[in-house]
Amino acid sequence: MSYFESLDPRFAEMIIPVCRLEKLYEGLRWGEGPTYFADQRHLIFSDIPNNRMMKWDEASGEVSLFRFPSHFSNGNTRDRQGRLVSCEHAGRRVSRTELDGTVTTLVDSYEGRRLNSPNDVVVKSDDTVWFTDPPYGILSNYEGYKADSEIGACHVYRFDPKDGSLKAVATDFVKPNGLVFSADEKKLFVADSGRSHDPNGPHHVRVFDVDGDGLSGGGVFCEVDPGVPDGLRLDESGNLWVAAADGVHCFAPDGTLIGKILIPECVANLCFGSPHRDRLFIAAETSLWAVYLNTRGIQVP
Repeated sequence: MSYFESLDPRFAEMIIPVCRLEKLYEGLRWGEGPTYFADQRHLIFSDIPNNRMMKWDEASGEVSLFRFPSHFSNGNTRDRQGRLVSCEHAGRRVSRTELDGTVTTLVDSYEGRRLNSPNDVVVKSDDTVWFTDPPYGILSNYEGYKADSEIGACHVYRFDPKDGSLKAVATDFVKPNGLVFSADEKKLFVADSGRSHDPNGPHHVRVFDVDGDGLSGGGVFCEVDPGVPDGLRLDESGNLWVAAADGVHCFAPDGTLIGKILIPECVANLCFGSPHRDRLFIAAETSLWAVYLNTRGIQVP
């Protein structure tokens, strides 16, 4: 069975015919937030409804419990100091795991009101933390704790740990979800998964120009179908890899859908890893998957 659907020669060039899609682990309820630690050769990922984080070891291939409870952690990333930064539904916060293992709160409120349930996060080279805040973790007790939104809206935020300031940089989203900076950090791609709870809602990725501590533009870069866009990653050629209902969609820099990696379950998030950044790790509904590609993810911490 071929797991690749090539729609353009540009995608075909990224397929390694002898490399197959591998299932690394199963038994999740909703896998999320894969983050590769190149210096330690392991992958951390979330299992939201099971309220835990898992660790996959590259040398042994074994998966072990990393953290329980995880406060229903969702998206994760690393900062430039190698620390794990996580979005937590239960705490309605963005947290940071220090190098000694202690966990501290970076931000949990905006203008005196609790955040909804931070979803995904990226850290810019100036150490600012950019994250999305849809309501998924407060809609039920399955992925967090059911509650009303205190903010009454779903924004994209920029947090500066140097002075503790939090700025809403995009306020016109229905359900902002995955996000990723371009390699030069001049662009920010943000998914809107509003169709998850409204059949007429948005199911696209928007692209913004990064202007200092703010954003401009925000036009639609691509639409995702079936399902909604979730996690996002970029490779060194500027292709955008998007988590979708039927697998991973790959869009060329001009927004053209050039191919798919078909996964037999809904995909939530993804990241590039391995020593050469040429292995795509895919967190899906019940399982963690991986495949080697003839491309490399952009450099991340």
